[in-house]
Amino acid sequence: MTIDKSLRTRKGIVRARNVLTRAERIEKLLQQDRWTEEDGPFCLPKVRVYKIVVKKKKKKKGEEETAAATPAASTTAKTKKK
Repeated sequence: MTIDKSLRTRKGIVRARNVLTRAERIEKLLQQDRWTEEDGPFCLPKVRVYKIVVKKKKKKKGEEETAAATPAASTTAKTKKK
């Protein structure tokens, strides 16, 4: 059985996962030198999962001025019509 096209995601999971697979946990522990081959794959210690936060890009000064001027111009146009 296949998944409907509307239910598929293009890039996989976009949100941060808070549970790692056993293989992912072992990889992280190996990077931190907290696990060796003699240790078994069961009863692994906990591994902290850091969430990546993407910051919004700041607008340039020229864009901020035009964005600020646009709403002000629309409010003055409304008051002139009344």
